[in-house]
Amino acid sequence: MSEPLTLYKLIILYMLEKVDFPLTNAQISGFVLDKGYTTYFHLQQAISELIDSELIESKTIRNSSYFEITAQGKQTLSYFEDQISDGIKSDISAFFKENIIQMREELSAIADYYKSEIEGYHVRCRLKKNDFSVVDLTIAVPTEEAAAAVCMNWKEKSQDIYENLIEFLM
Repeated sequence: MSEPLTLYKLIILYMLEKVDFPLTNAQISGFVLDKGYTTYFHLQQAISELIDSELIESKTIRNSSYFEITAQGKQTLSYFEDQISDGIKSDISAFFKENIIQMREELSAIADYYKSEIEGYHVRCRLKKNDFSVVDLTIAVPTEEAAAAVCMNWKEKSQDIYENLIEFLM
């Protein structure tokens, strides 16, 4: 294992250890690539090796990969965290300070669809706050295209829909 690849892995572990929610591939990539620490290819190689060695777990929901650090990953990080420079740690802290609210919001609105047993598709839309479901709604739609559109729009409009729904029902 090369030295730079080890550093990329430690950066990923450090990022995942500093938050209490999963990070998407896009969020991790956004930080690492914006700072110019490595290329997309090397970053994906580091992520893949972390998954293979069970230091992080991956879940895929609607074309997005979500990563969480495992207990083994936390233990590994505790042994090697001193190999991450203070400058990189500072960059990570600044990144989270600047983006934490947006990152949490991205994870709070979840939508996925599946083929109905009878006809069409069902779209399950959820809005979570601190691991608590605020809204859990399943909608029947006629086509897969409609289901995909509802999923995309839910992420952008879930908060407005929730507020309107509460206002209407109260």
